[in-house]
Amino acid sequence: MSGKVTELESLLVPIVEALGYRCWGIEFLSQGRHSLLRVYIDHPDGVSVEACATVSRQASAVLDVEDPISGDYTLEVSSPGMDRPLFTLEQFAAYVGEQAKIRLRVPYEGRRNFQGVIRGVEGDEVVLQVEDHEYLLPIDSIDKSHIIPRF
Repeated sequence: MSGKVTELESLLVPIVEALGYRCWGIEFLSQGRHSLLRVYIDHPDGVSVEACATVSRQASAVLDVEDPISGDYTLEVSSPGMDRPLFTLEQFAAYVGEQAKIRLRVPYEGRRNFQGVIRGVEGDEVVLQVEDHEYLLPIDSIDKSHIIPRF
């Protein structure tokens, strides 16, 4: 996890939690002069558009004061949705048995993209079964991951 994401989490997680939601995860995509800050919030009863707007207003106020992002950026607040991204070992553990897509920061055995069934967590690694092979992927090497919804 980048230092910038850690810094943003320290500012934003307390705000999200104070409003009665869980901060599912934060993505920060630096795109030259314009960046994107995406905050995923979750709640057992679901997340409404109004909830996203409330969190967005509160987060914007704190970000304006603290000013952790240089240059222009867009703030997006949303629910994780059915194809929810996975950020932590605890989240992977909660979705054992589900299909997931994982992209690594650097190739492992010649590939960066994996799709398979989450089998569990061992230490700081995610166990992913791809066809008849199990991969142990260190959480620190995962760039992006998300659940593949079943319909």
